[in-house]
Amino acid sequence: MKRFAIAATAVLALSLTMPASAEDVTIGTLKISAPWARATPKGAGVGGGYMTITNTGSAPDRLIGGVTEISSRFEVHEMSMDNGVMKMRELAQGLEIKPGQKVELKPGGYHVMFMGLKQQLMQGQTIKATLQFEKAGKVDASFTIEGVGAQSPGPAAGHAPGGMKH
Repeated sequence: MKRFAIAATAVLALSLTMPASAEDVTIGTLKISAPWARATPKGAGVGGGYMTITNTGSAPDRLIGGVTEISSRFEVHEMSMDNGVMKMRELAQGLEIKPGQKVELKPGGYHVMFMGLKQQLMQGQTIKATLQFEKAGKVDASFTIEGVGAQSPGPAAGHAPGGMKH
C-alpha cells in the first residue's frame, strides 16, 4: 500500500509539472481539437492561433471569427505561396469546413490571428477565446501557448524534456 501511495504521489507531481494541453470542444457537428498558439516576443502586436476542426455533419459550416480578451481583433487568415513569395490574407468570408472534412489550422497555412495584442503570449500559459461559426454559433476554447517557433502543440513538438517528434 505504501508503494502505491508513493507511486501515486510521483505521478501526480509529474503531471503538475507538465504543460497543460488544451481540451477538445464540440459544438453541434463540429469538433475543435488541440487549440494552441505560439508565444510572442515582448512588444509584438499580433499572434497566431492553430487547431483542427472536424465537421461530422452533413452540412458545411464556416469559422467566421471570434473574440478574446488578449487582443482587440480576432481574424481568420490563410498563408500561401505565390511565385516563391509567402502571402498572408484575411479570409473575409471565413474558413469553410465541408461535411466530413477535417481542416487543420497550422503554421504556414490556415490560422487565426490575434490582432492588437494587449499582452505578451508566454509559453506555458493558456488564453481563452470564443470562436464564432456561421451555423453552429459560438463556442469557448482555451489555447495552450507553446514556444515561439513551435510547429505543433505539446510534447509532440519536441518541447518536453527528452521530447521527440512523432
